[in-house]
Amino acid sequence: MRLRFLALLAALTWMWALPAAAQQLSLNALSNYLNQLTSAEATFTQINGDGTISTGTLYMRRPGKMRFEYNPPEQALVMANNGAVFVFDRKLGGDPETYPLDRTPLALILARNVDLSRANMVVAHGYDGTATTVTAQDPENPEYGSIQLKFTDSPVELRQWIITDDGGGQTTVILGALERKQLANSLFNVERERRANQ
Repeated sequence: MRLRFLALLAALTWMWALPAAAQQLSLNALSNYLNQLTSAEATFTQINGDGTISTGTLYMRRPGKMRFEYNPPEQALVMANNGAVFVFDRKLGGDPETYPLDRTPLALILARNVDLSRANMVVAHGYDGTATTVTAQDPENPEYGSIQLKFTDSPVELRQWIITDDGGGQTTVILGALERKQLANSLFNVERERRANQ
């Protein structure tokens, strides 16, 4: 628990130390950034709704693919592919829990074409002196929840998101530096993970 607290403290200290020379970014600039972010890897710190903290590595390949590889002692693996989100429990084994991707706020940033200026998608757009925040939801299905994205400027970089689910629970993900790189197809192979988890 102490290590988790120190990891969170280090992540938050890094966030507070960001340069103050940034300015609010337009929705078009943020849409362009996300559309150009096709394949990337980053470490992450996750603050769960119950206050517990998890760490790991995130792999993302747009459109539609994401993988959260959690560090021990966590034994979970979360993958998005083929229009669904799969939650594997490597401790218990068996089939993953499965949810439609389009019923989660992650679908908004994994879409083939992100357009934050779309009517009723962005419900809040602000600037706190160091970062631009955008809160977005599915305009046709706001009951699915929302995602608040935090970006820094110079260069534009996605630093954090907070997902509010359909029950009001929140999960915060703080990202390390996103490294743009080509990622292997095997990272997003759900069937391979399903076989390994049996």
